[in-house]
Amino acid sequence: MSLLERLGYRLEQRPVPPGRVVFLVTVGAIVAALIVTGIIFSLFGVNPFYAYATIAERTLFNFRGFTEVVRKSIPLLLAGVGLVLAFRAQFWNIGAEGQILAGAVAATGLALFVPLPVWLMIPGMFLAGFLAGGLWGLVPAYLKVRLGVNEIITTLMLNYVALYIVRWLINGPWKGASATGFSYSDKFDRAIWLPTVGTTRLHWPTLLLGLVLALFVALLLSRMQLGFEIRMMGQSPEAARYAGVNFLRTTLILVLFSAGAAGLAGVGEVAGIHHRLIEPNSISLGYGYTAIIVALLARGSPLAAILSALFMGLVFASGDIMKVALRLPFQITGVINGLILMFVICAEPFLRYRLVRLSAEHRRGLNGRGVESAD
Repeated sequence: MSLLERLGYRLEQRPVPPGRVVFLVTVGAIVAALIVTGIIFSLFGVNPFYAYATIAERTLFNFRGFTEVVRKSIPLLLAGVGLVLAFRAQFWNIGAEGQILAGAVAATGLALFVPLPVWLMIPGMFLAGFLAGGLWGLVPAYLKVRLGVNEIITTLMLNYVALYIVRWLINGPWKGASATGFSYSDKFDRAIWLPTVGTTRLHWPTLLLGLVLALFVALLLSRMQLGFEIRMMGQSPEAARYAGVNFLRTTLILVLFSAGAAGLAGVGEVAGIHHRLIEPNSISLGYGYTAIIVALLARGSPLAAILSALFMGLVFASGDIMKVALRLPFQITGVINGLILMFVICAEPFLRYRLVRLSAEHRRGLNGRGVESAD
């Protein structure tokens, strides 16, 4: 007899966890991560209540600070929604970082070397970025379906390929004429910079694109035949095969959308903020990896990814405040991301199982068996 049974309880598997349970468990994981972060603040000699109050004051209650939160949530939203789609089919795309860079390269190539009319250039950059990111993800997708190659390894390794391609371009054929200390490409023509909200860096076309994409993916998963096939592949691959789902076609389409969404994030970064191709670690501050947390917090819901992207955007925006105002290392944002991911994963058993109190008759039966085994 187990310890739980001795206490009068047993674990029972949930068929489908209720929405309120998913919400409470997810919020609980975030709160636990923030409590541990507060302990880390204390170890650095900073009062955690003062630290959180300072962060809130300079982000949520400050217009410019809040626009930075939203601005940093844009790539997280685009890549996160794409990952939600991939994860629903149990395609574990860990390559959003490289797909963001692929989109940035495609947008830069179009902006610098293709003589399109100005009115076509911004839509063209987004289309090129979507296709580049999508094509970057199709290689692992094809290898998985045809050869059974683990997509976690291939998508992760392609991140480094994309990183070194960007570095080769800005140090070689695309090196800017004015580049001296740092490496970067020539600047885009000002007419094709993405418009922003006032004097902030919040490029609203990319934000609007992210919100539309979240709505579209929600509609796709709930109302369209392709979405039904994607959900079936994730929930029961054998049933999907029996129902005649074409795994190669469906996987390639969903990865094209998933990786293409990350490519759109890369376009937003180079066309809306930097206006040139620069060092890859400055184009993406780890957005592709953090988008995994965004997707996990969203629990398979593209609309919930809007909220989780905003939350993780707040974490990113607070990094500068922790560095300047609180004198804390900037790397603490990575620690917070890691804690959130760890607690979200550790909370999974609370979604899969529930604690059920045993009836009095059941407990007496267990006690009787315990006495017999002792004899």
